[in-house]
Amino acid sequence: MSKPIVTVETVVNSTIDKVWNFWTSPEHIKQWNNASDDWHTPQSTIDLKVGGKFTSRMEAKDGSFGFDFWGIYNEILPNEKIACTLGDGRKWDTYFSVVDGGVKVVEKFEAEGENPVEMQQTGWQMILNNFKKYVEAN
Repeated sequence: MSKPIVTVETVVNSTIDKVWNFWTSPEHIKQWNNASDDWHTPQSTIDLKVGGKFTSRMEAKDGSFGFDFWGIYNEILPNEKIACTLGDGRKWDTYFSVVDGGVKVVEKFEAEGENPVEMQQTGWQMILNNFKKYVEAN
């Protein structure tokens, strides 16, 4: 049975090189990878190559809950696309393109079965919005 594909997107008022760098650098990921102010990413690692692994430790700031978000890179086209398989087997593709006003970032991922699709879309969009805010402020 195929999983629903969820899409989130934004346009970041910045250069493609900066967007790519902030998306693929652990020191930056730790600054923007949260959907709300009561969550954070205290640890992030990236081995940015096909077959390489990425991991982000996402935790509630009060310590009540946390999890490792991880996957393996399947395809990397610098400044254009990153394709991954997440730890639970779902596919996640991210596309970067230069547009009027900056860089369009589009994420497409297979929904997981535990939470409503709308909830997943909202959460991922909030993280992407936080990425946009962080890049534009730095």
